[in-house]
Amino acid sequence: MKLHFDLDADEAYQTWREKKLSSYPFDLSTRMITIDQVEKITDKIVEKIQSDCLETNMAFYRFNNIPKNDKRCVHELGKRVGLRRLDNNLCADDDHLTSLCVTKHKGQHDYIPYTNKRLSWHTDGYYNKPDEQIHGILLHCSTPAIKGGESLLLDHEILYILLRDENPDWIKALQKPDAMTIPPNILDGKEIRPARTGPVFSFTKEGDLHMRYSARLKNIEWAEDADTQAAARFIQALWENEDSPYILRYTLQAGEGVVCNNVLHRRTDFEDSEQVGKKRLLYRGRYFDRVGSYS
Repeated sequence: MKLHFDLDADEAYQTWREKKLSSYPFDLSTRMITIDQVEKITDKIVEKIQSDCLETNMAFYRFNNIPKNDKRCVHELGKRVGLRRLDNNLCADDDHLTSLCVTKHKGQHDYIPYTNKRLSWHTDGYYNKPDEQIHGILLHCSTPAIKGGESLLLDHEILYILLRDENPDWIKALQKPDAMTIPPNILDGKEIRPARTGPVFSFTKEGDLHMRYSARLKNIEWAEDADTQAAARFIQALWENEDSPYILRYTLQAGEGVVCNNVLHRRTDFEDSEQVGKKRLLYRGRYFDRVGSYS
């Protein structure tokens, strides 16, 4: 792990903490990165995205002159910022991107991301195997909803700070290998994914913080020790105040997107258009990579 994540390195932590918190409140109006064409993703744009992700673990962009439903921009932008290893998740398209829209998947559960219902706070792939954790996400809007569908995002490093400031023992508890268990995914009596047990906080080989989490009250099994239980309650209580200066709220418009290091996020419910071709559609890429390689 990087030094500032060491619970015994308080001076390094305080220095990093002060710099981290200075980036908030997050002013998106000054951070939206404009890209004129897929072919014009310049090194300067790539460096800006990487810089924003280094600072807040997320970067927002807007493509101009991109045809509707064109996935080229998602694939190309991902590659340019270091997102190359796509997770071919259960409901992904043939190109391993996932089309997020209201739909039914034959023979599968009515998964909430494919409805117009509210999505609770989570990080992506929290039920994946340890060696297939999702470290990067690219979410691109092709068509917004006619009402709602707002995204809320919280840098997981900010949550780490809030927890560590409250009680460092909670950080220790959430790093334990049995901190959180996701029960198996059972469909028609058949197990299509086994139970997954693992830490909430872990570290990449480069020492960066990674988080796996879901705010779902059902089907999440927390370790029974007092610190883990208290930490879980503390996090859950945070979601009762979404006016926090650390939570970013934004509704992506056509051609806009966010690139992030799998920060905490949720979606509000939405109203869809009745017209074919105008229904809400977002493309999501889940990657085993983090954004870029920072110097």
